[in-house]
Formats: sequence, structure tokens, C-alpha cells
Amino acid sequence: MASSVIVGAQWGDEGKGKITDFLAERSDIIVRSQGGNNAGHTVVVGDNEYKLHLIPSGILYPEKICIIGNGVVIDPEGLLEEINYLHERGISTDNLFISDRAHVIMPYHKVIDRLVEEKRHVDQQIGTTKKGIGPAYMDKTERSGIRICDLMDEKIFRSKLKNNLEEKNLIIEKIYGADPIDFEEVYRDYIGYAKKIKRYIRDTTVQVYDYINSGRKVLFEGAQGTLLDIDLGTYPYVTSSHPISGGVTVGTGIGPTAINKVIGVVKAYTTRVGKGPFPTELKDETGEWIREKGHEFGTTTGRARRCGWFDSVILNYSVRVNGLSNLAITKLDTLSGLDKVKICVGYEIDGEIITDFPASLETLARCTPVYEEMPGWGEEISDARIYEELPINARKYLERISNICDVDISIISIGPKRTETIYIRKAD
Repeated sequence: MASSVIVGAQWGDEGKGKITDFLAERSDIIVRSQGGNNAGHTVVVGDNEYKLHLIPSGILYPEKICIIGNGVVIDPEGLLEEINYLHERGISTDNLFISDRAHVIMPYHKVIDRLVEEKRHVDQQIGTTKKGIGPAYMDKTERSGIRICDLMDEKIFRSKLKNNLEEKNLIIEKIYGADPIDFEEVYRDYIGYAKKIKRYIRDTTVQVYDYINSGRKVLFEGAQGTLLDIDLGTYPYVTSSHPISGGVTVGTGIGPTAINKVIGVVKAYTTRVGKGPFPTELKDETGEWIREKGHEFGTTTGRARRCGWFDSVILNYSVRVNGLSNLAITKLDTLSGLDKVKICVGYEIDGEIITDFPASLETLARCTPVYEEMPGWGEEISDARIYEELPINARKYLERISNICDVDISIISIGPKRTETIYIRKAD
């Protein structure tokens, strides 16, 4: 058995797409376990840039098997757009498979997502992408969701859609005063989608289990990040699923003993999109400099990301809740050119130093970062191909991060391209 999990160790946007693409070359099967097309992965191959939302990054390797697991919520229209996007760029989807147990995002999910967010007071808005992810997971938990296997049966789908739409239209009309959704239009569109995606549908829980048992190398790809987990993230500014390593087991139908390694992807600094406390946020020229040099704008929304110094309190929390066995550090090249770099090693609150990440956002908002300052490096590093070619101060920075969290660094990304990656095999 050889299976690895890739998780985001911060607030998402850590560069998991590139790391998945890099490790996919060394894997046989790549599996997505949660989230929806609210996530975005950008992968650069040569001079070509690919933006993926639902389909695993391994799809860029034609011989790899890619699976969208049962824990993902699927917008069929968005999925087909992504498939067409890949086909137009010469990328095959013949080895793509989709779980028949995955839940379907319906038009009423998107409408309600938008209406609920708009109704919230501006200070209470979550910052949702309005793609229907949260409402789809709500229906899943409420046990009224429509699954892919339901969509494949016209009679079952018609019955479930009719029942659901009657209730959702009442909510849309009576509570929010918006126009109702037409049943026949939705039914016609979704039956059309079903016919187009039918060839991809499988019981992927059987597939993944058989692949692992046969000794194939399986790579589980996560979306979002640890601090966006519905239980363990900075609630309520979180996603509606479990982007931690534990979410992989329920999102793909495999047991925890099938996982051999958990790789945490973390930027060499910290970013966050949307609202909520951010202890190391830089609201100055340095923060703006990092944002511009790092191209810190969302793949899915285009929103500017908030930028700050590296936060080891967050990383140690991620190490604990994910059981991280290795780290992949990304965007190290962004920090080149700074005279000084800082690492947050604790929070000061009410005159005390804490090193555990608090649950309460009110508490987190009162935390002041405690920094260690280290010398920066002026050299650009994108041409480095082995660890020893990095500037000595860059290596000291990485080694300090590894020491603080007591986890080895196995991958260092020094640019967006596949070739701009340092693989430290001794730490693998």
C-alpha cells in the first residue's frame, strides 16, 4: 500500500494544485475528496497555465486515473465547462471517474447561497463564492440532497427535484422575495447534463479500495485548507466540508489505515481571503509588496488575498489535527528581496504568551503575534534545483520552520512551473 494525502495547512490557496501536479507524476491515481467548484487550483506546465476547480490536477498527465470522490459536491454545468475547457486545450478526460454517491449542486442552491449572503448584515457576511456549495451540503446533511446516482435515473430525479423545488421556491419567494425557479427548465437542463457525464460515473469507493489493495500509488488531493474546516477552522468563516486529512476517509470511502503519509502544503508566508481575524496580517507596504510579487489573487474569485508573515502557531495546529508527516513549502521565491523576514512563534494576549490556536474568534482577534526576526536574502532563487543551491539565509528560514513544527520539509516550490521545484528525497 502506498497512499498519500495532500492538505492545505493554512487558510487555503497554499499552492496545492502545483504540489498535486508534481506528485501526480509519481502516482497512479489522483483522488479529490471534498469541496466543490468553489476551490481553484492553478498549474503551470511549460508556457501553459491551467485553472482547475473540480477535476484533480493529475488530469494533466494522460496516463493517470483521476477520481472525484463521494465527498465532493458537483455542479454538472461547471463540471462540463471544465471538461470542455480541458478538451479545447488538448487534455483528455478518458481516465476521469466520478462517484455515483457524490451530491449534486442544483440551481436553487446557487440562488439561496446568493440570497442568504445578501441578506446578512455586511459585518456578518461569510464571503461565500455563491456557487451553492454550502446549501448543497446543508441538503446533504438534512437528507434531502440529490446524488449523482439519482440524477442518472430520470424517474427518481424528476420525483426528488419536484419535491425539493416546491420547498425551495417557497423559501425563495416568501422569505427572500425573489422569483421562483422553473421546474421544467431545470429538469430539462439536468437530464441533458446527466447524459453527457454518464460515461464518467462509477462506484469510486470500490475503485479506490481495489487500487490501494493492488499496490497502486494513490494520491488524495484536498481543496481549501485546515483553517477552513467546518469543525476545526475559524468558524463561521469556513467552508462546508472537511479539508483536513480526516475528511479524506469519509470523502472517498476508504479507511484511515489505508493512508501512509500526510503532506501539508504551506506558503512561506501566510494569506487569507475574506473576513475574520488574521494575527500576522501586514497592512503596510510589505504586505502589498508580497501580494503583488506573489500574485495573491484568487483563482476562483479573483479577490485580493490578505498577506502576512509566516504563522507557526497555525502550522503547529495543522500538524496536530492532520497528523502531518511532511511539509511542502510554496512561494519561497516571493520572499526574495526582503531585508528581513519574520516568523510568528506565539501570540500574546492579556500579558500571556500562548502557542495553541484558539477556538474563539474574539480571542484570536485580541492576539498579538510574537515574532522571531531573521535576515532575508536578496538573490532570486527560481533557478535553484537542489536544496544546497538556495541562499544560506533561505535555508536557515526553512530549517527554522521545520524545527518549530518538528516536521521535515520534503518539497520546496520556488516558482509556478513544474521545473521550479526542489524535491528533498531524504525527507520523503
